[in-house]
Amino acid sequence: MTALGDNGLERHPHFVSLEGGEGAGKTTVLNALRDALLQAGHEVVSTREPGGTPMAEQIRNLLLNVPVDGVQHEPPAAETELLLMFAARAQHVRETILPALARGAWVISDRFTDSSYAYQGGGRGIDSAFIAELEHHVVGIQPGLTLLLDLGVAQGRERTRGRDLYPDRIERERDDFFEKVRSAFLARARAEPERMRVIDATQSAAEVAADAVAILRMFIARTKASG
Repeated sequence: MTALGDNGLERHPHFVSLEGGEGAGKTTVLNALRDALLQAGHEVVSTREPGGTPMAEQIRNLLLNVPVDGVQHEPPAAETELLLMFAARAQHVRETILPALARGAWVISDRFTDSSYAYQGGGRGIDSAFIAELEHHVVGIQPGLTLLLDLGVAQGRERTRGRDLYPDRIERERDDFFEKVRSAFLARARAEPERMRVIDATQSAAEVAADAVAILRMFIARTKASG
């Protein structure tokens, strides 16, 4: 059963998103959540943003300034970045997320609209009211549960050092950008504590994953009790 959040967006109880800065360990947590749901007998669709469909993956390459067929475009303006994110998200929602939810599957997404509020809103300084308008008209859905893996910028940088020989355009941003991103994520979590749960990502990967699975199980139990 879906429910409406305080902002009027539909929240689906089988839709989970993972958020956090660079090096927070979202991939490990996604795998742990997927395994827990599979073991419970559920169908699970794991996906990511930007991306999640062939078209959205092409938009991802534009956003991250990945050369396509040897061609590297100029970096997008902040507004272009935001609109491309929502173009990819619109395709992602309609082609991947909604069909999976309609057939009863769980969807776990590595990032969703909260990232736009954090990166393009907090990091780039775009008005959150404009992002909210896009969210309502283009997306129309929120995860029932969002796990924010919180980690200091310096520690996140240390974890990712040497991970990628060629960091993408976002990963090359300065620390002050990521501090703004982190602050925006935490502000959203404070504003929506029922949906967004903060996990201390300074812990070991195993501890973070265990916390995430425990929160998911409590969320499922609470949803069943209220349904």
